[in-house]
Amino acid sequence: MKRTIYSFFIFMLCASSLFAQKKDVLLTIDDDPIYANEFKRVFKKNLDLVQDDSQKSVDGYLELFIDYKLKIAEAYAQGLDKKKEYKKEFSKYEEQLARNYIFEDKVTEDLAKEAYERGLEEIKAAHILILTTYDDPPQDTLAAYNKISKIREDLIKNGGDFETKAKTASEEPNADKSGGNLGYFTVFSLVYPFETAAYATPVGEISEITRTQYGYHIIKVLDRRQREPEISVSHIMITDKKGDTRTFNPEERINEVYGLLQQGESFEELAKQYSDDKNSAKNGGALNRFGKGDLKSPEFEEAAYSLDKAGEYSKPIQSSFGWHIIRLDEKHGIATFEEKKTMLEKRVAEGSRSKIVTHAVNDLIKKKFGFKKGADHHAYFDLLVGDEVLSRRWKLDTVPPEDNKVLFTIADKTIDFRSFAEFIAERQATTRMSKVKSRFLAEMYDEFETQELKRYFKDQLEAEDETYAAVISEYRDGLLIFDVMDSNIWRKVRKDSIGQRDFYEKNKESYKWKQRIGGQIYAATSLETAKKVASMLKEEKSVGEIKKAINVDNKIGVIVTSGMFEIDARDLPEGFVAEEGVSKIYEDGVSFIVVRVADITPPKIKEFEEIKGRVMSDYQNEVEANWMKELRKKFDVEINKKTLKRIKKELKA
Repeated sequence: MKRTIYSFFIFMLCASSLFAQKKDVLLTIDDDPIYANEFKRVFKKNLDLVQDDSQKSVDGYLELFIDYKLKIAEAYAQGLDKKKEYKKEFSKYEEQLARNYIFEDKVTEDLAKEAYERGLEEIKAAHILILTTYDDPPQDTLAAYNKISKIREDLIKNGGDFETKAKTASEEPNADKSGGNLGYFTVFSLVYPFETAAYATPVGEISEITRTQYGYHIIKVLDRRQREPEISVSHIMITDKKGDTRTFNPEERINEVYGLLQQGESFEELAKQYSDDKNSAKNGGALNRFGKGDLKSPEFEEAAYSLDKAGEYSKPIQSSFGWHIIRLDEKHGIATFEEKKTMLEKRVAEGSRSKIVTHAVNDLIKKKFGFKKGADHHAYFDLLVGDEVLSRRWKLDTVPPEDNKVLFTIADKTIDFRSFAEFIAERQATTRMSKVKSRFLAEMYDEFETQELKRYFKDQLEAEDETYAAVISEYRDGLLIFDVMDSNIWRKVRKDSIGQRDFYEKNKESYKWKQRIGGQIYAATSLETAKKVASMLKEEKSVGEIKKAINVDNKIGVIVTSGMFEIDARDLPEGFVAEEGVSKIYEDGVSFIVVRVADITPPKIKEFEEIKGRVMSDYQNEVEANWMKELRKKFDVEINKKTLKRIKKELKA
């Protein structure tokens, strides 16, 4: 995840072009040219992202650009591009990016449309499973098929009860209790062949025999119903936070807020003031629209979908995230295919449908560039690859030149037997192993052919498509920068505890607490209640006594937050003046605030352990700045002043 974020940042900072004219060189680093077109596009695109005004000019931004390029040069100098982990990660990125080009075709769109149509319905079904894997020998597979065939024939001819038969005949775990009942499901819930068979079967009927990786199934469709549309809700969430200086019971707090809602207080204002979901709190608690199954919280979904009318809110409910009050804002209509197309195509490419897409894409690449099978390889590899491959212990000695025939040809690129043998030798360590060698070799060939077809396609794509080439170049450089920064800066700083301490001692005046107050914040629902709270505080009544006196008859009149607060903390009212004792009454949104200040702590230097994270970050910046000075000395940077002058004129900066 960290690599992904960093690579994306680098892409946003310095998207490069491989298609600049060679004569238009802006600068060289140890004689390696960097072109003007790259810099101009970067400058135009990212100027708004630069916060330092001194770097918004061409000269200022050029310094950032050179630093970036120096880091790349140092990464190559340290051989980081040769590391196995880097190659693996880059290959993964390349595959993901190329998908956007390879999979943008008719087959993906057709499967996405099919998924959209299916997703309008939910199906309730039961099934009977006879277990068999793709690795089982043919006689076992046939026996499983005959068994499921007999069960289906018996049910159809004799009209037996499906649930009873499932309990006695199905080999699915717990079928003896569940009767094979799967409940309601919709698109993407189950593997594609099973889903397809279920959606093709009318209610009350039994499907044809269906094969999946688990075995043979027959499916009885029990019901179909329209899927509920997406909804929009807002919520107020209270959760425990480790390290939070506030002290209150979350369940008690959510019930207090619920009481305020019932008394007519604004949901939005209460969300802004009390909700611990800061992202939604600033928007009055509003969340993005969602459908059933979209969230990782069934308790939340169930409560949200139980609300009928816009504006209706739930009683406090608990989820794995905390306590919530949920308000229904809108029940949406059914989204159109165009609205969901991007999401559906992504799921098609990533799910069990991907094999269908892969085979279709392979055919398209073959047709586009030309593909020709070479010599038959089956008999040769059956002899070459021993049974020890099934235990991942096969070793490739050699493929003699006289045996190294052409396996297949893509356009003008020839793939030989030796390349396939080397692929098997390396891949055996990490692939899902089959039990039968012939099946293993067949799977290896399919994977190898797909790999080579995609590799050829991507090579051509980088040569022909400027946008793809620029992005893939940035992925490549972004990963290298992550590695060079990690090995030279981040890891070094993390391990250098002495350096961190020394940096803290030299700069401790920069790390100070602001003035802090210790005490309680009383948020009252009315001015009259706030005056009563202030009066009771002056009489030195306790928190418990005040709440007991004011929060009566299930009506919440005051909410209390205790702790230590910096003078500009969110919990304190705007314009608050710190003085020991009971403050004046402040009006703050929907509340009237009284603060009891027990003690005031003046500004002071924070202890190292209190500020360790920030110290490490600042120390890291210092180490990086010194490192960049070293790189400036190490590499010879030459700027083409004529080109720079022309760029300034073009950009008028």
